[in-house]
Amino acid sequence: MLGCGHALYVLSHELAREQNESCLRPILLIGKFAARPIWHPNAHPIWHSKAHPIWHPKAHPISHPKVHQPIVALTRQWHSHWQGARTAYNRRVNQTTLSLPDLNQLRAWAGELGFASLGVADIDLSQAQAGFAQWLSDGFHGELDYMVTRRALRFDPPQLLPGVVSAIMTTMAYAPNDAAWVETAWVNLADDERAFVSRYALGRDYHKVVRARLNMLADRIAQQTGPFIHRPFCDSAPVLEVELARKAGLGWRGKHTLLLNREQGSMFFIGTLYTSLTLPISSNAAADGEHCGQCQRCIDVCPTGAIVAPYRVDARRCISYLTIELKGTIPPEQRASIGNRIYGCDDCQLACPWNKFAQPAAVADFSPRQRLDQASLIELFAWTEEQFKERTAGSAIARIGYQHWLRNIAVALGNALAALDANAVTQKQRLLDALAMRRDEPSLIVREHVQWAMAQAAS
Repeated sequence: MLGCGHALYVLSHELAREQNESCLRPILLIGKFAARPIWHPNAHPIWHSKAHPIWHPKAHPISHPKVHQPIVALTRQWHSHWQGARTAYNRRVNQTTLSLPDLNQLRAWAGELGFASLGVADIDLSQAQAGFAQWLSDGFHGELDYMVTRRALRFDPPQLLPGVVSAIMTTMAYAPNDAAWVETAWVNLADDERAFVSRYALGRDYHKVVRARLNMLADRIAQQTGPFIHRPFCDSAPVLEVELARKAGLGWRGKHTLLLNREQGSMFFIGTLYTSLTLPISSNAAADGEHCGQCQRCIDVCPTGAIVAPYRVDARRCISYLTIELKGTIPPEQRASIGNRIYGCDDCQLACPWNKFAQPAAVADFSPRQRLDQASLIELFAWTEEQFKERTAGSAIARIGYQHWLRNIAVALGNALAALDANAVTQKQRLLDALAMRRDEPSLIVREHVQWAMAQAAS
């Protein structure tokens, strides 16, 4: 990031080279008053709204009551040199051929930062518009209203980031560092009294981790190319990440709609770095056709039937939507299918044969925290709101809030009660006692789900 003082310093040198005269001293002095860093090389460093008004080159320098004569002279000198300096700077930038990294270099840098793969895509997303429009028309987005209101931004990246011409696409693995992780997950799901948290949410918030690494990648690229316009994303903005990753050759879309890769399965986060650089586009040979064949294990295993057809997911039925995105009451008819899944669902990925190639996380941030990979429902249901905030700080789970955390666990406890044998009196009482502790919660949503859960003891 260039500070304003540095930007002014650069401009002064451009002018000095062109006119053999130095305006370095006044510009450096003026630079002390510039208030905010900039990153675009053509931006006017002192036109920021928070800058002192006297430093606007067209401002009358002696109109400010606190101006001293030395400053007046410097301001006038800066005003007289500004147009020439800017013209000289722009001419040099335009005449300079940037040293763009090739794909091999980009991949090497990405690998050093923990990314498993990298590709580059153009930003033409017109082919995906019809399918997305149909998905919205079918109402499959549920309460995700931003899918409609921010639709244009998804298909026209320059609206999101003016100047973008290419997208650097990356994957970052998050599978557990356990050769038997799939079997371990199924065992967890089979234990009704243990909480199941989607594997991607066991560690630190992936949104922040991936975006931070993408910024580091951008900084590394800028060391070679000079400053450029860029912005990182990871499931955090209206970006068609799977489609862009497919175009970049990082895989193909599976029937569960997730991206699949021959060497990584689907257990990875997709990172996107919009850039103003005209980078070489990578081959998307891996995305030619589809490699799922006649397999439909993901469709068959979905607990709620959310995958209504190959490549078609009704979010309203998806457990990830119900436990994370849905605000308010979980429909009663959907609760039994949720089982012990209190945050997200991995069933379609656990059943996918390609995930035998899933790579363990290369970044320590994704290691399980707070025993979330083995905690019981009763243990997590006992957390106070303060404990929830403290223990989920820096985690993706924090975003659902304490009320929905309790709501989800209440549903899972109700399902655990319903699964008990009539003779399991002690277990049933233990679950009922845990639920009773939340019977008078301030939240109407929590109270309603607790009442439903307790009623499952008689089912």
